[in-house]
Amino acid sequence: MTASGRPAEPEVIWARPQRAGRGPRPAHTRGSIAAEAVRIADAEGIDAVSMRRVAAGIGAGTMSLYNYVPRKEDLYELMVDAVSGEYELSPPTGDWRADLLALARQTRELMHRHPWLPRLLSPVYGFSPHALRYLEHSLDCLAPLEVSGGEKLELVAAVNGTAATFVANELALAERARSLPWSEAAEEGVRMAWLGSRLASGDYPRLAQALADSHPVTEATADMAAVFDRLVTRLLEAWDRT
Repeated sequence: MTASGRPAEPEVIWARPQRAGRGPRPAHTRGSIAAEAVRIADAEGIDAVSMRRVAAGIGAGTMSLYNYVPRKEDLYELMVDAVSGEYELSPPTGDWRADLLALARQTRELMHRHPWLPRLLSPVYGFSPHALRYLEHSLDCLAPLEVSGGEKLELVAAVNGTAATFVANELALAERARSLPWSEAAEEGVRMAWLGSRLASGDYPRLAQALADSHPVTEATADMAAVFDRLVTRLLEAWDRT
């Protein structure tokens, strides 16, 4: 351990005791530290989260915070674990497709509540207490699916990756709409008119037919929840070998 409290060797934050067996009770907890970091990230974005800001928010000195959280990466791990505790893990119904879709919906909602979360999703943060609870529940839901355990983990990762990409795109579109100097409808109208002129040229016959068959709606009027459900359902159906 270095003088700052940071470990001198690789260390898993969850293997580190929150307090020593002896000595005074710590003034802060991992829960309160994570809650403050999440509050800052929800309000201002993940780039606003720093050890200094979190320490000030809980009334601690910046250097003393390192006694609880040795690295910023550990702080991120605490944050991901904290929001992962928001899942409501109901008993499996026996319909693994419905159960995985319900979990995917919760993941999408979770990422909208915490828009910084897609940026922090990583296998590095995938084995925290709440993450392990989520994975165990997911595998419980997938018990009826007759594939190997490794393939089940791949499916869970695929669903989570799909949710993260989908929500990141939703958030990017929303941010772009907020930055437009004109209305989103006006922007969409101009873009659709240009696209129509390209399709009418005859240079893209397959694309024109595909769009005609799909009866596309604009991003402004699309039911994104329904689009998300269809996307995840198709992914689950592709895994079904029964």
